Amino acid sequence: MQIKDFQVFDNDIDLETLNYYLKCDAIAVDTETMGLIPRRDRLCLVQICDQSDRVSLVRIGQGIKSAPHLKLLFEASEVVKVFHFARFDVGMLESHLGIATHPIFCTKIASKLARTYTGKHGLKELVKELEQIELDKEAQSSDWGNVHALSEQQLKYAANDVRYLLSVYKKLIDMLIREHRYDLAKACFAHIPTLVYLDLLGYDDIFAH
Repeated sequence: MQIKDFQVFDNDIDLETLNYYLKCDAIAVDTETMGLIPRRDRLCLVQICDQSDRVSLVRIGQGIKSAPHLKLLFEASEVVKVFHFARFDVGMLESHLGIATHPIFCTKIASKLARTYTGKHGLKELVKELEQIELDKEAQSSDWGNVHALSEQQLKYAANDVRYLLSVYKKLIDMLIREHRYDLAKACFAHIPTLVYLDLLGYDDIFAH
């Protein structure tokens, strides 16, 4: 699949890139990690993309506990951060870099609320239906820990995971408004930081019987 170039940073974006993204109404964000448990598994890569297809890949080295420019961007109230399954990525950013991400839009939640005609809400399925593009997910379960030796295939995979999110985001908003569920979706997104906090404290589903 042909994709445009992307810029690679180490541990944080630079000031120019920060100021560029701060002018955006929304940015797509994703992370790559060594596993699915924030208290155990390392954050290895943070991906960002805007509507103009400017992709930034931030390699997070071992022992890095803060990224001041990413923190300013992800906590900027005027820029919507669009994730697919935000609960996980927001938790990793909070656990490893101390970033309290907001405001949040989750395309997985939006899909479940809007696309009730299907049970398939993965990013691959969303992009295939809404963008008519088949994502290559072969590199998904690979070793992201050796951040300075990530392969071209891994970097392209990571870039593609954010490249189509903003288009999907806009189409899902249209569907949610059409089905009168956008206010419900926004209430769900506002609840994500609370879910993340509970996750990081080690609670299971406190809403279960």
